[in-house]
Amino acid sequence: MNFDYIIVGAGSAGCVLANRLSEDSSKQVLLLEAGGKDPFWEWQIHMPAALAYPMNGTRYNWDYHTEPEPYLGGRVMHCPRGKVFGGSSSINGMCYIRGNALDYDRWAQEDESLSHWSYKHCLPYFRKAGNRNIGADDYHGDAGPLSITKGGSDNPLFKAWTDAGQQAGYPYTEDMNGYQQEGFGPMDRTTKNGTRGSTAVGYLRPAMKRSNLTVIKRAHAKRLILQGKSVTGVEYVRRGKSHQVFAETEVILSGGPINNPQLLMLSGIGPAAQIKEHGIELQHELPGVGENLQDHLEIYLQMECTQPVSLFKYYNLLGKALTGAQWLFTRTGLGATNHFEAGGFIRSKKGVKHPDLQYHFFPMAVRYDGQSPNGGHGFQAHVGSMRSQSKGWVRLGSADYRDKPKVQFNYMSKAEDWEEFRAAVRLTREIFEQEAFKPFAGEELSPGAHVQSDEQLDAYLKDAVESAYHPSCTCKMGSDDMSVVDGDCKVRGLEGLRIVDSSIMPSIVSGNLNAPTVMIAEKAADIIKGGDILPASDAPVYVAKNYQESQR
Repeated sequence: MNFDYIIVGAGSAGCVLANRLSEDSSKQVLLLEAGGKDPFWEWQIHMPAALAYPMNGTRYNWDYHTEPEPYLGGRVMHCPRGKVFGGSSSINGMCYIRGNALDYDRWAQEDESLSHWSYKHCLPYFRKAGNRNIGADDYHGDAGPLSITKGGSDNPLFKAWTDAGQQAGYPYTEDMNGYQQEGFGPMDRTTKNGTRGSTAVGYLRPAMKRSNLTVIKRAHAKRLILQGKSVTGVEYVRRGKSHQVFAETEVILSGGPINNPQLLMLSGIGPAAQIKEHGIELQHELPGVGENLQDHLEIYLQMECTQPVSLFKYYNLLGKALTGAQWLFTRTGLGATNHFEAGGFIRSKKGVKHPDLQYHFFPMAVRYDGQSPNGGHGFQAHVGSMRSQSKGWVRLGSADYRDKPKVQFNYMSKAEDWEEFRAAVRLTREIFEQEAFKPFAGEELSPGAHVQSDEQLDAYLKDAVESAYHPSCTCKMGSDDMSVVDGDCKVRGLEGLRIVDSSIMPSIVSGNLNAPTVMIAEKAADIIKGGDILPASDAPVYVAKNYQESQR
């Protein structure tokens, strides 16, 4: 079976590439996905409020776990990744956040070969991808495949959150993805008409109508096929049988930051010692494969709510049934949102040029696994550090493609991590003490008012930090010795192989990673096709004028 392009992974990036590369009817495109379809009747995927179910299940999730994390007392952390059409965009929290403009400028400034990945070059592709429900402007599009809904809710806790932020001295921002990320305001989400707007829905389903796109589900990639220094195809296993497919032009890996390194190393591409350790023949040494793993951590600062206005009143069998029924028949109501309607970005201390702490506000005190700490009304702020310098790795568990790779993030390995999280707790407490929360805020549930000193906070943080599920950077883009792909996403030293997804980020961006991953795929598609690249944007961006002298 011969194709022009073979894409491995129908996730956030793979669905974009399948759509864009198959726009040329003269090109035959194959998309391989280890998981299955995202059937329209699967409410756990398509109901926004049900996001915790696929994220914590195994049916649509690779369900990875880390090695014991050495700086967190040996805790084993959960690392869910989508194993279904749409990949992690089908199981994530649907928050549409792009990161800060200066993140992309950092990529360009730190490596001259990435000058075309600066913000002014990336913004046109954010606009191309998006279809925002309130229309287009200099920062947003209204004709793209990715449906984006601006947050808005009549729950008084959301207004209290944004008002309290301003009372604490922070700015209000109408659009965290526009001119000004910094401040408190509404959050965008990837939903459309009350349902999840994954890349499977926006990009893949329309493209599957084309005769030149072939999609094979439950096809687990086993290895890449090489002839010398050229990648010519993929061997995959489906229903216990091995198959080989060949690419006339290129193979493109879009399996994500965990699966891409595994497949490369199984194919003999990567760190020599890692590959030889498992009895695999070294085909091409690339020491950066699987290194540079980065993520966002967060904590949930939880408060008792003294009025019955939180979501807890629906957190029972009857409430869930009524919410589900309304959503099922009308696609409206509490089931039609992820409930992250508002958030914020702030700087943890003076001298920080752009926000390094992110907030998601949620009108109930509850964990991602669905556990409520107090059995009553509450609310919480998810707050986390955006640009930790802690870096981990992905390594082979064995030479068998069916075995999960080993993953370790080395969370909280830097002194700055602890400093930022202590600041996060104290700054968040200050926000909850503002006048706007006086009618609602009761006892502090987590970490608890008794946790005050640096030592007490560190003990709490060691047990409390959780992944925000944003792994990235394991096949970094650049020109140094640890780079895996160049600025055009081509794997260094090989012909016929590119990588396109969040694994090629040189460093993690300041926010949720789904929107940047879609942007990367949109931009990469134009690079791969060799056509016209969208012209750079001249839209301005905000930087606080007093950042050197003041934290806010």
